[in-house]
Amino acid sequence: MAAQQTTGGRVTKRRVRTRANLLDAAFAVFAAKGFGRVSIEEVCEAAGYSRGAFYSNFDSLDELFFALYQERADLIAQQVADALAGDGPDLHVPASVDRVTDVLLLDIDWLLVKTDFLVHAARDPAVAQSLLEHRARLRRAVADRLARAQGHTALPAVLGDVDAAAHAVVAAYDGVTTQLLLDRDVDHARAWLKQLLTALLTDGSGTPD
Repeated sequence: MAAQQTTGGRVTKRRVRTRANLLDAAFAVFAAKGFGRVSIEEVCEAAGYSRGAFYSNFDSLDELFFALYQERADLIAQQVADALAGDGPDLHVPASVDRVTDVLLLDIDWLLVKTDFLVHAARDPAVAQSLLEHRARLRRAVADRLARAQGHTALPAVLGDVDAAAHAVVAAYDGVTTQLLLDRDVDHARAWLKQLLTALLTDGSGTPD
């Protein structure tokens, strides 16, 4: 500990790099084997570090798994928010959907890890709360954009308010990514998601009511 205090920022940068390397290695191992079948030793071996390096960054495999999920989940939420933030109040649904689906992470390895995390969260209320918070953030990014369009662009009445519409958008994303896990066709999944969201948020013709 004393050495860390005397070297200051250099140690901090090294630890940040070590942490990032551990997360990258863990992502590959979790995707290949599944969270419940991975040991700390396997993560360390994949990253090229000792157990000491692991425990200087994480208290447990659960903590690493949560940090990994949080990192990727934050990326997706930010992708959606950024894609929807740049235009004016008028909502041109096909254009907005294209922007979101073009940048959205649709990665099979990530979906495998995400599914493991979902199962893990279903058995742990604290983890479930973190997952719910991420999904709420994703829905807020969509709801905020739809709210800005109120008074300028009408949504199909069946969707109800903007919060309900945001729930429907995220549910559509969940359905497409579940199918992607099975057929592993990323291009088809991206095209299908565009079609589904455009139909959901319009009268089906690609233009708002």
